[in-house]
Amino acid sequence: MGRLSLFFAMVLMLSALSLVTARFQSRQLFIEVDRLVDRARELDTDWRRLQLERAELARNARIDGMAREELHMNTTSPDRTIYVTGGASNGTAREERR
Repeated sequence: MGRLSLFFAMVLMLSALSLVTARFQSRQLFIEVDRLVDRARELDTDWRRLQLERAELARNARIDGMAREELHMNTTSPDRTIYVTGGASNGTAREERR
């Protein structure tokens, strides 16, 4: 009877240790999930901010303004336009001014 009691006491202790370990691991995993959810939220916010920034940088008015200011580009007028026509047999193109 003493051996049986000792056996059940050992099984009870192992069961209790197993329960404590399982709960600890469960809490650790919950903390990790919460941290990953927060990180996912941050990444989603960054993604949205970058999408807005990309849309702002790709606006036609901004590109036009930069071309005029930084590259000193102007819109062309018909009198400054050169039309190149193909079909020359010797491989040179003929320029035509209008």
